[in-house]
Amino acid sequence: MVHPVLRSEADGDMRPPESRLEEAVGLAQAIQLDVVHAECAKVNRPQPSTLLGSGTVEHLAQVVEEAEATLVILDHALSPVQQRNLERSLKAKVIDRTGLILEIFGARARTREGMLQVELASLTYQKSRLVRSWTHLERQRGGFGFLGGPGESQLELDRRLIGDRIIKIKKELEEVRRTRGLHRKARAKVPYPVVALVGYTNAGKSTLFNRLANADVFAQNLLFATLDPTMRQVTLPSGRKVILSDTVGFISDLPHGLVAAFRATLEEVDAADIILHVRDIAHIDSDAQKADVHEVLSDMGIDPETDDRVIEVLNKIDALDEESRAAILVQTGRNPRAVAVSALSGEGIDNLDRLLDQRMNVNRQVVDLSVDLGDGAALAWLYAKGEVLDRRDDEEHAHLHVSIDPVDLARFEKRFQPDSQAQPQP
Repeated sequence: MVHPVLRSEADGDMRPPESRLEEAVGLAQAIQLDVVHAECAKVNRPQPSTLLGSGTVEHLAQVVEEAEATLVILDHALSPVQQRNLERSLKAKVIDRTGLILEIFGARARTREGMLQVELASLTYQKSRLVRSWTHLERQRGGFGFLGGPGESQLELDRRLIGDRIIKIKKELEEVRRTRGLHRKARAKVPYPVVALVGYTNAGKSTLFNRLANADVFAQNLLFATLDPTMRQVTLPSGRKVILSDTVGFISDLPHGLVAAFRATLEEVDAADIILHVRDIAHIDSDAQKADVHEVLSDMGIDPETDDRVIEVLNKIDALDEESRAAILVQTGRNPRAVAVSALSGEGIDNLDRLLDQRMNVNRQVVDLSVDLGDGAALAWLYAKGEVLDRRDDEEHAHLHVSIDPVDLARFEKRFQPDSQAQPQP
């Protein structure tokens, strides 16, 4: 594993090279690769042919030979030419950061949609590279006599077949996108608000998801432990039901092809009523990870700094020392858009639940309703869907002072009191 430290990029990087290298090693270990050697390599002047300098390439060739390594991973983007030249010099297979992340996503995808998204990103990545191994057709085809020409080379054929497959996958994913849109419309009719979890990979989103939803989604100390989005219905302390959505984790330098391929999944975040940005507050690079997530959200048209839907969930406070933990609790106590929790121990989860309830109640209105005492179904419906602030009964009617969502109020009137109208309160 080699992390190239380019002088032109190092000045603006919020993370030290050693932290970048550690993350890259974690990515490799996420798909059970045995990392026998890892180092940072300084690159004063990137070489067009190999990215790395000649001395570094010679050093790595010796390391590869001594360790009997069969794979070299460069934690940086490589051009097809650089990848090919490095493979020749190192006498081992070489992949870059994008290729490694694609391998992880390919291993993690479980649903049909996830597999299509990964395949689209992989083929888009491969299309610009010299790919000859994925098909076993003849080297030349077509061409006869003097008029047919030399025919279609294997490389041209590969690229055309990849292009055809990309078009087909995009059509299938467009159908997925249409289906997701229909599902969102169906949820809007219920209506259950959607709470989406986003965050850097391994920030604890799946653990928090399991804690809030009493679910058993796969959660482990691995980068990209889960890939396919998962949804569960959750009941808040007030009795209000919401849909909790766990999404794919973000990472620095996430390949643009992956962002495009997972557009349908990320649209769930854009359409969410509340976005929980889960942060590993105990990680040394927590601020840099926050910046990476904000960059992806901004690319989606969501401004995390000004969008009231975004709530910061500072996770893993159980891993902090007492002084740091106290400082975080003071910080979140002053910020109405932040909460400190430990998804593992459950600390702070009650505060998160209350914050979600408060956010859901922002759009509620307080109305006065009169319901026949004999209409038990209507009374039960109001107690289940709204918050009864006050009640006064006379001989025939229950006079209720209720806080309720405008959508639920419209449903109540349509179902139980089609000829009446609630009196809103200031």
